[in-house]
Amino acid sequence: MAIQIGNKAPDFDLTGVDGKKCSLKNFADKPALAVIFSCNHCPYVIAYEDRMAAIQKEFGSKGLQVVTINSNEDQNYPEDSFDNMKKRAKEKNFPFPYLRDETQAVAKAYGAAKTPHVFLFDKNRALVYAGTIDDNWEHPEKVKLRYLALAIEAVLSGRPPNPKETFPVGCSIKWRKN
Repeated sequence: MAIQIGNKAPDFDLTGVDGKKCSLKNFADKPALAVIFSCNHCPYVIAYEDRMAAIQKEFGSKGLQVVTINSNEDQNYPEDSFDNMKKRAKEKNFPFPYLRDETQAVAKAYGAAKTPHVFLFDKNRALVYAGTIDDNWEHPEKVKLRYLALAIEAVLSGRPPNPKETFPVGCSIKWRKN
């Protein structure tokens, strides 16, 4: 069950590919925070990586912070290991933190289902948008609706996003078998 519009962001304390711990308090000064559940191997994520970086670059100076979190188990998906996350972040020169959710507790707290799955929070860390990045994962040149960008613009202007939710498109999070 995913967190609902208006719910507060569940906190986290995760290690990033830079070796530093990261939590919500690291972004307390940001009026908008996009938490995106991501990974290394999913073709949807791979298709969206450049767009996620572009969104950070487009809105970062206006107060947005993108944070990506990889919660996939890495026994059956070794490409999602922490070492491979470090390689991917360096190779793609990510302009945002890329964090490892080894226990999968953060993904469960958010109710993340897909990679990528976006959760956008306002300055009070209330959820204002959840879902997908845009309306065409395969063909960036054919995108007509930039859902996340529109939601960010609304939040930074003090308006509620419309729509507030879209269906997240991507690979399922790879859960550990308990």
